[in-house]
Amino acid sequence: MNTSKKQRLELTWIGKENRPKLEPRILIEDPEKSYHAAHRVGESDLFDNRLIFGDNLLALKALEQEFTGKVKCIFIDPPYNTGSAFEHYDDGVEHSIWLSLMKDRLELLRRLLSEDGSIWITLDDNEAHYLKILGDEVFGRKNFIANVIWQKKYAPANDSKWLSDDHDHLIVFAKNKEIWRPNKLSRTDAQNRLYSNPDNDFRGEWMSDNYTCAKSIDERPNLYYKIINPNTQEIILPKKTRVWAYDQQAHLRHIQENMIYWGKDGKNSTPRLKKFKIHLRDQGRVSGTIWSYEEVGHTQDARREVLALNSNDPFSTPKPEALLKRIVELGSNPSDIVLDSFLGSGTTAAVAHKMGRRWIGIELGEHCHTHCIPRLQKVIDGTDPGGITEAVGWKGGGGFRYYRLAPSLLEKDKWGNFVINPTYNSAMLAEAVCKLEGFTYAPSDTVYWKHGYSTERDFIYLTTANLNHDQLQQLSDEVGSDRTLLIVCTAFRGRKEGYPNVTVKKIPKAVLNRCEWGKDDYSLKVENLPKAPLPLGQQELL
Repeated sequence: MNTSKKQRLELTWIGKENRPKLEPRILIEDPEKSYHAAHRVGESDLFDNRLIFGDNLLALKALEQEFTGKVKCIFIDPPYNTGSAFEHYDDGVEHSIWLSLMKDRLELLRRLLSEDGSIWITLDDNEAHYLKILGDEVFGRKNFIANVIWQKKYAPANDSKWLSDDHDHLIVFAKNKEIWRPNKLSRTDAQNRLYSNPDNDFRGEWMSDNYTCAKSIDERPNLYYKIINPNTQEIILPKKTRVWAYDQQAHLRHIQENMIYWGKDGKNSTPRLKKFKIHLRDQGRVSGTIWSYEEVGHTQDARREVLALNSNDPFSTPKPEALLKRIVELGSNPSDIVLDSFLGSGTTAAVAHKMGRRWIGIELGEHCHTHCIPRLQKVIDGTDPGGITEAVGWKGGGGFRYYRLAPSLLEKDKWGNFVINPTYNSAMLAEAVCKLEGFTYAPSDTVYWKHGYSTERDFIYLTTANLNHDQLQQLSDEVGSDRTLLIVCTAFRGRKEGYPNVTVKKIPKAVLNRCEWGKDDYSLKVENLPKAPLPLGQQELL
């Protein structure tokens, strides 16, 4: 670790400064794999969910232009870096690579989060504490919310060599802690059973609460006063180390409103305050930071859920739907966008769908097709009875669109020169160039040179034609003096200057140095990355 002049604590590791120049790919929908309910089930059915197949770093970059600042809740369950994926590398190099790959993803995820959004990251002890410091760097230490402990096992592992590993961590950050607030959880049946109405109070069921607080007489002398039990006339004083929770004026109001409870026989030596259930109806309960398996499930619950969906090839490391329900409930509201860029077997998407949230799921593995799609189809059809289906009253409905990442815009020809990928048609090319240049792709049906816009008066036109002076002049005249146009073409003849409202760029030359062209895999696989050499005599700094 190192410390700057501002006392900012950061992790330092080999290769941290090497950042990828990501290509902002376009997404191509495959209607054959998209899926929608045969009919509308409810008025709140959502059909614009997205399942994206491809490298998750490139996919996040592809989403950046459209979804920056729009995602309310992010959950990711990244590889835990236990060593199994990095068996041919020493621990130091493996750890450095893991940190680099996570930093790249966290920075993109932060940009996608709304100002009142949050991110929830589940890990075990191998990397959770490093991730916390890395998260401090990316999100700001002031935006750290909590380290939630999830009890993932219902029984200790008696064959453990050291201590039984019974929990995972959920590292939680907000985009802006000053404005982010978690939702309240629904009240449990056990909590509701605490309320009754033994005195037939017209306000309904109530429970009694403590009338003292953890303050001393020295701290709050105004809260140290005499109270008289009206039934026994006993004079009562609180402890000097734990005074009354209410001042005398509030206490008199409680007496007038029949808010004081003196026990079944009226002879308690300490008063209690009546708290009515009707006042708690919309408040719910605050979540703690320790989540037991009784509340949110355990790994065996998750295993049973995926076995019910795919008994022949169950996903190996699922999370229980109840755990994701807790996160989605705390971090989002109906119709908000929930994103998972390590979708795995599709649990986050399934839970978000059942809870009426819009969702974006990204998965590179083939289980996107073998596990995620069949699972989500069952959710949409209403034929998935497991998980949280009964708890939320899910009946089916909605749908999703399946996308894959487009290939790289540029590729090398047989002479080693970058050329436009021949698989791109004119529409794909126009959309890709719009994304590269920061324009919103919105082709006009009536004006041929309006392929996209950056403002109401700034447009972009992409053409593979060889433009000449007369064509540029004609375009300039059509655009007019109160608008501007960026023309991206493959070739032009003559001068490109002299048109005050038109800028001309030649592709691919204009974008050659923008990105790492032709790289399709930034996944968490060591074999995809160069091994960073250690300086002579220097070990990795952590």
